[in-house]
Amino acid sequence: MTAQIPLPQSLAQSAPVHSADDLLGDSRVAYIALEDQVYTLRLTRAGKLLLTK
Repeated sequence: MTAQIPLPQSLAQSAPVHSADDLLGDSRVAYIALEDQVYTLRLTRAGKLLLTK
């Protein structure tokens, strides 16, 4: 179960908000396709997110 983090009202209204847990699932890596490019979203050992092309 993922804890809901309260977002500032301005952030919540400016763009969609997606949970990193939902994107990664049980993995530490997810791939995001944009047009003809594929990006890698990785959860580091330090618990940070890293997005690379």
